[in-house]
Amino acid sequence: MQFSLFENILNILKYNPLEPLLFNSGFFLFFFLFCLIFSQIFVNNHRAKVLFLLTASLYFYYKSSGVFFVLIIISSLIDYFAGYYIHASQSKTQKKSLLVVSIITNLGILGYFKYTNFFLDTFNSIGLSNFDMLDIFLPVGVSFFTFQSMSYTIDIYRENLEPEKNFFDFLFFVSFFPQLVAGPIVRASDFLPQIKTKPILSKDDIGKAFMLIISGLFKKAVIADYISINFIDRVFEWPTRFTGAENLIALYSYAIQLYCDFSGYSDMAIGLALLLGFRIPENFNSPYKAASTTEFWQRWHISLSSWLRDYLYIGLGGNRKGKFRTYANLIVTMLLGGLWHGATWRMAIWGLIQGTALAIERKTGFAKFTQKSTLNRIIGWLITFNVFTFTLIFFRAQSVQAGYEMINQILFYFHPEVIFQFIEGYPVVFGLVVLGYIMHFTPKRTEVYLEQFLVKMPPIVKALILALLVWIVAQFKSADIQPFIYFQF
Repeated sequence: MQFSLFENILNILKYNPLEPLLFNSGFFLFFFLFCLIFSQIFVNNHRAKVLFLLTASLYFYYKSSGVFFVLIIISSLIDYFAGYYIHASQSKTQKKSLLVVSIITNLGILGYFKYTNFFLDTFNSIGLSNFDMLDIFLPVGVSFFTFQSMSYTIDIYRENLEPEKNFFDFLFFVSFFPQLVAGPIVRASDFLPQIKTKPILSKDDIGKAFMLIISGLFKKAVIADYISINFIDRVFEWPTRFTGAENLIALYSYAIQLYCDFSGYSDMAIGLALLLGFRIPENFNSPYKAASTTEFWQRWHISLSSWLRDYLYIGLGGNRKGKFRTYANLIVTMLLGGLWHGATWRMAIWGLIQGTALAIERKTGFAKFTQKSTLNRIIGWLITFNVFTFTLIFFRAQSVQAGYEMINQILFYFHPEVIFQFIEGYPVVFGLVVLGYIMHFTPKRTEVYLEQFLVKMPPIVKALILALLVWIVAQFKSADIQPFIYFQF
């Protein structure tokens, strides 16, 4: 009996490829409470707290991707020593060589796991080869931690950052579990100084963290998962079985699903990190309120868009080499940003459209046009939101061909009368989509008011609200816990 109990506990603690550790799982609740309690015990012992949370973070990644947690350690070792010797070296050539080693290593890790089969399939499709696809496991969030680690050495090379002296502090920065597998992508200059200071949490901080966690969980586990499983996935899986009206509704529903899923993860990550005493920058700022594509990328996945700007766009020359190069740099940056999201030509098309939109806006001054009047801003908003939503056809479709099929259904087999049939046949889906958009367009001052309201609530009321949310999640959840969309990136 005792052996059986021990074996069951061991099985729960071991990595299970069919059940990776997710924020919206029951196991994570116990895992985080354990981390929170012990981090408070070690609050006055900097070294013990770092080592404890570092161990917890590596275990978190082990529960998400098995033995591939070793990749984080390897990547961190290379970048830690590369950063140290870049700073110590007096030779510009040596500095550049060390930076190249860091970049090649990180891109090599990313390239092998994420893009090997993409290139093999591309070579096969154009007749250059006849390779069999390799059985390569894609570690969760590999795109996030490689970008995060790589930016450290680039910042040291640019003399924007002093190297971290303690390797375990650096490894903790790279592996910190709340944002490890789906961002936000945290800069070393923002995070490393926090490791050395004693965290001070005010009542406002706790209220904000609580607000972020419950809103993020609601957006992900209730809105995003339910509308995905019960409508969106069905349409995108086989668009020709549905009318153009249903395809269009699925497309606009996917826009709010994607936002709720990813911003929900970011909200929870920021809230969980705050409770542990670490402040992570905002990653979403009501992006669908944007009146231009330029403004959109200042509001959507802020940590990635700023990373692409600072380390790729500026590295390509930015706007310093003439107008034509500026437009080309914008397009190349977003094309590569699209491929960062996924190793498919669908993502390349999505990124290409985004980059072209940015280049057109730079050429025409569209962003400035939207700032001249309220009417201009409304026009800009309508264009921006609909262009972005259109590009999601390729972001979400099963293939480029399926994307074209969806467009064909919308253009030639629309059947507007089906819209009312959809509302009648899918009342919960329709209601949650509307609720998602209402939550997104809620004014910022209302969110601040709700945070302050939560701060003033007694702990027992907060506990009841959390219990109610868990009950609601249980009513809406499917048989299997749904992974976050950005885990695949």
